[in-house]
Amino acid sequence: MADRLIGQRLVDDMTDAELDRAARVEAVLPALRAAAEQADASGQFPVGHVALLREAGLLGLVVPQEYGGLGGGLRDLAAATFAMGSACPSTALAFFFHNTSASRGLLPLEAIDAGLFDDGDGPVVRAFAEQVLRRMAGGMWLANFASESVKSASANIAISTTARPATRDGVEGWLITGEKSFGCATGVADTYLVTARLDGTDTAAGLALFLVPREAEGVASRPAWDGLGMRGSANHGITLRDVWVPATEALTVPGAFVKMLQCSRGSFVGNQLAITAVYVGCAQGVYDETLQRLTSKTFADTGRPIAESPMHQVIIGDMTENLETAYLWLRRQLLLETSEPPIAPKAEVYRQWRLAKGSICENAFAVAVGAVKACGTSGATLHGTMGRALRDLSMGLVMTFPPERGRLEAAGMITADRSNDLFASVPK
Repeated sequence: MADRLIGQRLVDDMTDAELDRAARVEAVLPALRAAAEQADASGQFPVGHVALLREAGLLGLVVPQEYGGLGGGLRDLAAATFAMGSACPSTALAFFFHNTSASRGLLPLEAIDAGLFDDGDGPVVRAFAEQVLRRMAGGMWLANFASESVKSASANIAISTTARPATRDGVEGWLITGEKSFGCATGVADTYLVTARLDGTDTAAGLALFLVPREAEGVASRPAWDGLGMRGSANHGITLRDVWVPATEALTVPGAFVKMLQCSRGSFVGNQLAITAVYVGCAQGVYDETLQRLTSKTFADTGRPIAESPMHQVIIGDMTENLETAYLWLRRQLLLETSEPPIAPKAEVYRQWRLAKGSICENAFAVAVGAVKACGTSGATLHGTMGRALRDLSMGLVMTFPPERGRLEAAGMITADRSNDLFASVPK
């Protein structure tokens, strides 16, 4: 139907409340689409998008209404990143990472409700969690910095950034030192949500969270990232050199990080599948433009649409199959992580995600490859829709983990019935 929202192409059974939230997303898409080419060419995030999304209330999309947010959930976020991905994948990616910050508020609250914290730690954990959620709902953009260049054989994300106790002007706090190699909205977000290892610890139980103002002393942006794709997401990362954070802006309760993880339906991030919705949205966008080109242009000698040639029919068929395969994987994962009551145990949901992420991204990338083939040299420009989509979708092959690692881990879980940690603490 012509009047359907773009987000409904992914989530086609939206409730009235979800439709209202999706309409807010739809309203910002023209501005995102208009700025996409320049963002890619310059490699810079369009700073005006921060105010645009804030004024639309979307920075609190997945924050419960009791904390001032829109009350959306994972279905809303997936529909939003999908729709934004069809307009400007870079902005969609940055918006996704802002929303991952909400899990640092929602999961601790779930862990409290599940009785994982005692009476002494519970109030401290709750105070931090509610602080994160209220700030997001109030329009603060949070950049979620966890990833580092250090690698661990036992986990996907290894944390070597350290935090040690320090008092400043009689106020207890922490000094943070480390380097975050990846995180969208560098130099753009109001506050950086930093994951660090408490000094003297060497397990995930020692991981903690810190709210670091963008302009705090000792915080600096790493050199601009001249990346292959998603160039306008400002994801070059930060360095922290003895950055002081008051204790009230930190969650350092021992074991809190691990307890939070136990309450997620999939991975610790809690909404990670929405990152793949960015790629499917981008794939849908380039697919639509390819069909428009091929059906509107004609052969000079026959006058028939180019889309009707046997070669183009084969390519279109392949693109369609790739796109539908990406949808099937994404919708299945979305069902697994949002169904109430749950239809699968957490271990199965997590294993499915390790497979789904790679399959979604590989099929989305294949759509862009088909678009380049079908449109020929006229479409193979660096900053045109086809060129941008090819580069943007290639990022899905490496971001977080490549498809091969996901399949390896899934096979290990199946054959050895073992789990894989998302985070590890790595002492220097």
